[in-house]
Amino acid sequence: MDAPEKTLPEGWTTRIPELDDLPRLVELRSADKRPWTGSGGVDEAAIGSELAGPKSWTRRQQVAVDPDGQVRAWASAHDRAAGRTMVHLYVDRSLAVAADVAAALYAWLEEQGRVIAVRRGLPGTQLDASPFADDTAQRGWLTAAGYKNMRTWLQMTRPVHPEEADAPPGPRKGVRIRRVATHDNGLPVAGDLQTVHQMLEESFEDHFNSYRESFPEFLQRLREDPGHRWDHWWLAYVEVDGQSEPAGAVVSTVLQAGPSGTEGSYVDYIGVHRRARGRGVAKSLLFTVIRDAAARGRDRVGLEVDADSPTGADGLYRSLGWVTDYATESWHKDIDA
Repeated sequence: MDAPEKTLPEGWTTRIPELDDLPRLVELRSADKRPWTGSGGVDEAAIGSELAGPKSWTRRQQVAVDPDGQVRAWASAHDRAAGRTMVHLYVDRSLAVAADVAAALYAWLEEQGRVIAVRRGLPGTQLDASPFADDTAQRGWLTAAGYKNMRTWLQMTRPVHPEEADAPPGPRKGVRIRRVATHDNGLPVAGDLQTVHQMLEESFEDHFNSYRESFPEFLQRLREDPGHRWDHWWLAYVEVDGQSEPAGAVVSTVLQAGPSGTEGSYVDYIGVHRRARGRGVAKSLLFTVIRDAAARGRDRVGLEVDADSPTGADGLYRSLGWVTDYATESWHKDIDA
């Protein structure tokens, strides 16, 4: 479905992005990121996957091309889960007509959300955008498109040192952490993956904007990330009435090398089941990731946390050495199909 080109500047066109566009799209995302994070470094492999790899399979995308044939903007609608569509827009900020291009592409993204909802047999969907907290231009475009600012997320990082590979503390008494089991061929055991999904789904039920993501959707989405590794998944157990019961899980990935040339680890998800909160499970899982990162020679562990987390997770992270690098926001718009 084409963009509403009548709202684009005269002479502009749109098309589906191609793999040959990768260098330009890396430039657009780098320029979008640099002012707010202090770094324009982006994961080129991840962007390539969005264009012509596993990540592209759940996305509807379009680039806007100026009269000289230059790609100046990139819009992407991600069919994340039933009732939720993530939208991303990158526009060349040097353009005098940047706001007009943004308006046209946000209208196109809204139409893609409707298409996704119809194909899922749903009455509508929630459009979810994630601008940087200080990006006044993007926030203005979202406001004009009818979105509302709903939440702030802290992007935190913690340095990792080699000596932490064997450093205490270990799990608290009554808490056991183990890596997801694998078969002889190195692939994970299905039952453990299902338990990870269950723990995360049930752990986040009382969190902001919690929604159900099916097991296949969850698995496919995480496997799309070039930094995904099966040996970065862990399960936590606690003793309940003499029985060992699942209590939480953590899924981490590999962060691309930073300015020092060293890779890091990233905590994609960490969840502790309500029945096990207050028993040191979260701290045990976090130290597991830190020790693993140190053993692999990595220099940092990053994560994202809700600034208004009902569990006070941001306070726990700060107490363990994490600091906030920058903040992002969730902007939502609910639409009917």
